Amino acid sequence: MTSSDPTPASVYDADYYERGVQTGKSGYQNFSWLPELTMKMAHQLIITLPIASTDKVLDFGCAKGFLVKALRLLDIDAYGVDVSQYAIDQVDPMVRGLCSVISEQIDTACFSRDYDWLVAKDVFEHLTETQLRQLLTCARPKVKRMFAAIPLGKEDRSGYVVPAYDNDVTHVIVQPLGWWMDVFKECGWNVDSATHSFRGVKDNWSASWPMGNAFFTISRQSA
Repeated sequence: MTSSDPTPASVYDADYYERGVQTGKSGYQNFSWLPELTMKMAHQLIITLPIASTDKVLDFGCAKGFLVKALRLLDIDAYGVDVSQYAIDQVDPMVRGLCSVISEQIDTACFSRDYDWLVAKDVFEHLTETQLRQLLTCARPKVKRMFAAIPLGKEDRSGYVVPAYDNDVTHVIVQPLGWWMDVFKECGWNVDSATHSFRGVKDNWSASWPMGNAFFTISRQSA
């Protein structure tokens, strides 16, 4: 199942981030800085991918900028973009000015500078297939490598492997691992690794639903 209808940026409002369960928009509740989780994730990304101390990183779909903050606390030159005006207005004071709103999911302003890494955690499933392909194509000249954490759909496309992911009204792409691998390759990216777990990232979900997520490391193909 993959919808062709993009989600309006206005949907990602206070109800989405702070009252998602009550409003039926998402699984988020009082979306806040949790250093015990975000610092661990940033640390594991740095040592496992790895991200070098000289690398420039873009958090695509940065929300309130918590991962950008964590990476910068660990001396990584990190930036963020998001389509949610609400989230960017709430960006952590430490990284205000380093995170910016984009007008749409494929806004070319994302790539006003070159990046060594683009990190997208729970983001690509919010795009339409057209938007995803446009983003991957647009990013190729400006981004060397990407890390993406993506909720997986069932093989019959009837929903997500993790039932809770079906509760987010902004989820658009519901596809199994093989579909994602094919799209990355068709858009000019090598799939360097594809796993169902990545230490420090979505550990609670991986423990309860071992096949519910995919963690991709991809690099742009040579011209």
